[in-house]
Amino acid sequence: MTGSERLEFTGATGAPLAARLELPGSRPRAYALFAHCFTCGKDAVAATRISRSLTEFGIAVLRFDFTGLGGSGGDFANTDFSSNIEDVVRAADHLRATRAAPTLLIGHSLGGAAVLAAAGQVPEVKAVATIAAPADPAHVVELLGPVSEEIQRRGEAEVSLAGRSFRIRRGFLDDIACQPQAERIAGLGAALLVLHSPADDIVGVDNARRIFEAARHPKSFVAVDGADHLLTRSDDADYVASLLAAWASRYVFERGTATGQPPAEGLVTVAETGDGPFAQRIVAGRHVLAADEPRPIGADTGPSPYDLLLAALGSCTSMTLRMYATRKRWPLERVSVALRHWRSHAKDCVHCETRTGMVEHIERVIRIEGELDAAQRQRLLEIADKCPVHRTLRSQVAVDTVEDS
Repeated sequence: MTGSERLEFTGATGAPLAARLELPGSRPRAYALFAHCFTCGKDAVAATRISRSLTEFGIAVLRFDFTGLGGSGGDFANTDFSSNIEDVVRAADHLRATRAAPTLLIGHSLGGAAVLAAAGQVPEVKAVATIAAPADPAHVVELLGPVSEEIQRRGEAEVSLAGRSFRIRRGFLDDIACQPQAERIAGLGAALLVLHSPADDIVGVDNARRIFEAARHPKSFVAVDGADHLLTRSDDADYVASLLAAWASRYVFERGTATGQPPAEGLVTVAETGDGPFAQRIVAGRHVLAADEPRPIGADTGPSPYDLLLAALGSCTSMTLRMYATRKRWPLERVSVALRHWRSHAKDCVHCETRTGMVEHIERVIRIEGELDAAQRQRLLEIADKCPVHRTLRSQVAVDTVEDS
């Protein structure tokens, strides 16, 4: 079972910062740091859902409130972008001192700009991901609109953002105006993933292009089609988390994780996603799958458990035939397998030994393409019954169930 711990550490201005560490059910394979959007908090929908989803992949995630926001102390009016950067560095320092240094930095909106700027001060970082981030922190001035002129004229002003009031001072605007963000991105020294929605009406997708073009390889860009700026829909947040975990595994898991070990071979983990009553996320090594029940029982976000069972048998069958034909040097061009599962009453089954209860049926239709003679085709059909998954289904299987403590 995953867990969550409340933490506190000292921020850039000396004020205590409130944080939450989301932990996977077993020893973390990597630690990540999540920086939220401008004037948001660690408990915003996107920060919460993405952080908790990443724990299902073995990644522990620390999210925190910047100075003067959420549960953190200090006065927001006394902060600027430079202090935001320092808060990120302090959070990384706290992780390093108490757990393990973060190898992955994630930032949403202005938090994305902050992690790009802070990455160079966290030497252990192997990968950085931005979500709906501005290419330049000065983009905030556009959000302030005509109030920015009042701030410059009077020295400070009250600003209403996302239904909340904040006091912003001239020093904030002066600070973001002189940030060398393009140079930081060019010299990042870590793998970069840029996630952005083409429909984002707060921070336009052109910002993603500018970040991507400024960065050096390895770098990737993924469009989160249809998502809003704050990723308020749970399926968008879950999609981003899945992408992050799959992408980050190439960097933070292979090059030295918190355990120093790659994913255990043969280990499959399954956990609920919260996207509907039965939706599951499956992690098999470095691969991410989904499972669900079809509508109206479930949300149909993935194949059903029996569909996955048939997929296992079908893929094993095809692989087994391919390996056999290759070894025999037969001209097998292509194999395809169609499968179907159903139940019937035992009393209606002519070839079944038992006459009571229900009987499980799997129909497997194999299509074999290539210049093979009748004897070769018949032999391949016989070999199909020897695929390991087929033999497992036909053998006595003992399933030992214990509670994870």
